[in-house]
Amino acid sequence: MNTIVRRFALALAAAALGLLSGCASMRLIDSDVISVPAVPAGMSLKGATYRFERLPSQVNNTEAGLAEQQAQAAMTAVGLVRDDAHAQLSVMVGFSGSSYLADPWGRPLGPGWTPHGNIVIGSGMDPGFGSHIGFGVGMRFPPPTHYRREVSLILRDLKSGQVVYETRASHAGPWSDSVPIFATLFQAALANFPNPPPGMRRVNIEVPR
Repeated sequence: MNTIVRRFALALAAAALGLLSGCASMRLIDSDVISVPAVPAGMSLKGATYRFERLPSQVNNTEAGLAEQQAQAAMTAVGLVRDDAHAQLSVMVGFSGSSYLADPWGRPLGPGWTPHGNIVIGSGMDPGFGSHIGFGVGMRFPPPTHYRREVSLILRDLKSGQVVYETRASHAGPWSDSVPIFATLFQAALANFPNPPPGMRRVNIEVPR
């Protein structure tokens, strides 16, 4: 009986370890997303063809090329088709990123923040308790760096020139690897395409660490 109990306990421990390992290998990217459809009557975005459009400042920008690749993967996943020769839509891709020092809650620290610390050593007598020595250390260590990233997609009908879909997604967190985060943001920006709910919403996507 004891052998069976031990085996059962070992099996439970192995299962728990597997769950913890699985959780530790993934991270949750929570994105704030807002999408605004403006599709005219009689037009459908499902399966629409598109080509990319760049601003003059993006023409020779290698980062813009990478952003378009990531956006294309996300658009393919929702049924949009890249066809430069027979495009119905033009797509303008936007992306930006910045870093900042964060407090323990991930909020940006003000420009006047400076690290500081203090050490206090003392001794004395407490009535009824005898002598004592006190030692205290207070230290404010350098805060962590966090990163804010944002992407946007503007889809325009090439016949009328009208914007038919606009969406943007942003995320702030401690992850320094920009490429997978930007790719995830494009996925989040196209969540619920082409019929997104109104207003700002939170889109959570798990990606490997």
